[in-house]
Amino acid sequence: MNILSILDYIGVFVFAMSGILTASNKKLDLFGGFIIAFVTALGGGTLRDLLLNVEIGWIIETKYIYIVLAGAFFALLFKKVTQKMSKTIFLFDTIGIGLFTILGVQKALLLNAPVEVAVMFGVMTATFGGVIRDILCTEIPLIFRKEIYATACFVGAITYVSLNYFGVNDIINTIISGAIIISIRTVAVIKKLSLPLINEKY
Repeated sequence: MNILSILDYIGVFVFAMSGILTASNKKLDLFGGFIIAFVTALGGGTLRDLLLNVEIGWIIETKYIYIVLAGAFFALLFKKVTQKMSKTIFLFDTIGIGLFTILGVQKALLLNAPVEVAVMFGVMTATFGGVIRDILCTEIPLIFRKEIYATACFVGAITYVSLNYFGVNDIINTIISGAIIISIRTVAVIKKLSLPLINEKY
């Protein structure tokens, strides 16, 4: 099992947790909760694979479906604990975008995509599942609000391709780039940093 697969499995697991906890807060039923968990965990990767014209991961490897179910059940099993923790959904979501951004960049580069395109695929992989989740839960998607979300993914993706260009070890590169994404997102929330709204500046 290579680092790409490990990142993929962990990312799917934590995004499934994020999805079903969001569904729980919206008072969805169990079926609806698992649908939200599924699209949150696999939506970004599905779009990435479609655009890269490769086989969609969860269709050829059904283990992804079981990972989603495991993440969702885990979140529900420890729901009382996780609900008492502040920013629980934020925590899982932030870890998820860090992992999925790097995964998207890596997969695009393996298919010889230009670095600019690889960066875009990194951001897309990390954010698109959350966009679907928010739309289905009748929320304005987080990446369209003023919170620093996709921006953190973009910076992390740029960091990854830059370090990759200079031949930095892939594991070290992954740790550094993922940590940058998580750190930017976390600091932005703690310090209440945000991008300007269009009607505020333009």
